[in-house]
Amino acid sequence: MKVLITGATGLVGKELVKQCHQDGIAANYLTTSKVKIENRDNYKGFYWNPKKGEVDSNAFEGVSAIINLAGASIATRWTKKNKKIIMNSRVDAINLLYNTLQNIDHSVTHFISASGISIYPNSKTKLYTEEDIQVDDSFLAEVVVAWETATAKFKNSGMEVSKVRTGVVLAKDEGAFLKLVKPIKLGLGASLASGEQWQSWIHIEDIAGIYIFLFKIQLEGKYNAVAPNPVQNKKTTKMIAAKLESPLWLPNIPAFVLKLILGEMAVLVVEGQLVSSQKIEKLGYQFKFYNLENALQDLL
Repeated sequence: MKVLITGATGLVGKELVKQCHQDGIAANYLTTSKVKIENRDNYKGFYWNPKKGEVDSNAFEGVSAIINLAGASIATRWTKKNKKIIMNSRVDAINLLYNTLQNIDHSVTHFISASGISIYPNSKTKLYTEEDIQVDDSFLAEVVVAWETATAKFKNSGMEVSKVRTGVVLAKDEGAFLKLVKPIKLGLGASLASGEQWQSWIHIEDIAGIYIFLFKIQLEGKYNAVAPNPVQNKKTTKMIAAKLESPLWLPNIPAFVLKLILGEMAVLVVEGQLVSSQKIEKLGYQFKFYNLENALQDLL
């Protein structure tokens, strides 16, 4: 078995490659950095540049599925320029993959793409499932809609298509979790805004595990990639502080302060969604990290 991964050198991509190799799955990958190209039996890199419409078509040889993780980080201030980069990096990558497959002989039958739970509106009480059709009015929801619309084109080519709506990914060495932990370690931890906003999180091992699960069983459709037990921000903060034996003495950081510091990007920490994982569980995926207690035990 062989997959082609975009974004393989990123946070989720590195864990995905590791789990692919543990399962005996070879991985080709596309990278915009020629210095990151490797050539091993089960791990081969190929150059691409979605902005310029360039891709090495040898990357698709012997591949039965594409796992698309490509996209610029959303953790940069949302200036007009950065918004364009965030949007285009996702849509251009998918369009290049689609157009390339139209013009070459290939064996790809399954297209699996990252997406985001930020498509769902902010709510403290509504539990969202994949069947919900409400769309938030935020920039990130706009990105997800464009992302998923581009992804849907592969269905027209007779491929199975899977959209993985990802929550907040928790990992030891990089990403959102480090930003949560750092101030608490320094004794400067505090809940954000009301503290009542939901954080639908997922451990790095489980998000990679879901991609492999979808690939191996060839499941298509939309899937929420979140752990079964979302947690409110104030509880997350208290649990991390307790694990680190660090005092919490500061008041909540008001939403208006966060908006002054982060601008429009403050929506990432001020708002949240309560998202269900039942669909993927009922299909047979077993989470390694079912609740935040277990995840923190591993990560800290």
